Amino acid sequence: MTTIIESLLESYSPKSKNEYENAIQEIIQEIALMGLWRSKFFEHAAFYGGTALRILYGLNRFSEDLDFSLLKPDRSFNLVPFLQAVEEELELSGLDVSVEHKIKHPEESIRSAFLKTGTLETFIRIGLDESLKKHTQSNEVIKIKFEIDIDPPPGFETEIRYLLKPIPFSVRTYVPEDLFAGKMHALLCRPYKVRVKGRDWYDFIWYVSKGFHLNLAHLESRMRQSGHYTFSNSLTQTSFLELLKEKTLNLNVQAAQEDIKRFLRSPREIDGWSTDFFLSLLPRIQFAQK
Repeated sequence: MTTIIESLLESYSPKSKNEYENAIQEIIQEIALMGLWRSKFFEHAAFYGGTALRILYGLNRFSEDLDFSLLKPDRSFNLVPFLQAVEEELELSGLDVSVEHKIKHPEESIRSAFLKTGTLETFIRIGLDESLKKHTQSNEVIKIKFEIDIDPPPGFETEIRYLLKPIPFSVRTYVPEDLFAGKMHALLCRPYKVRVKGRDWYDFIWYVSKGFHLNLAHLESRMRQSGHYTFSNSLTQTSFLELLKEKTLNLNVQAAQEDIKRFLRSPREIDGWSTDFFLSLLPRIQFAQK
């Protein structure tokens, strides 16, 4: 096991195969962020989404994706040099991770890539005991989606947050009020036919419990850009709460619980989820005064 990976893995104290996979996935994410920092990526873009909450703000769940947004629209933005920097950083850390750039239609506003490594190969590389390796198939893969919005909606602010491992480095991220807006956009605007994302609802609870304020103006910008709010009048607190109430009443709570379980150390923390519980959170949402 390399010294860097050994040091990072110790802080997770994983026991089960799923916990090791989640820990390794997050270590890959952190090293990828370090590679982006070295390549000056955060002069152009900011980190947001569930993984940003987990790594930078202490959200108590694991997350699969690395989501970023340019600081201003730029359809000519070239992601490739930054992906190369990520791959080099991971290689130097002792992990065999391939970075696959996904080519999309030039008119699409999201640029994507995948970070992939063989689960069994990684378990062997870091020296896990035989009982864990025995229950791992040779074709299993740890996969992380990397996405960047090259045409971000306006009205957001960013801040610099610092990480100490593997070395001290900085990451530009959305401020919590705008992260909250992004999460509410995802929660409200995912199509009903798409598999329920219990992660959205878990994060919603976290924002409310932490007392973070929601930037309604940025949420409106996101909803207008995605075509989910087309009225001439501004999105108000009342109209937002009506939309959220409707979404809550249509939520399949059991499906949401099933989605989130594998990202939690203790699935018992979601035993109390119910429609009435989520409805009780609506009056507790605080709004930013912009």
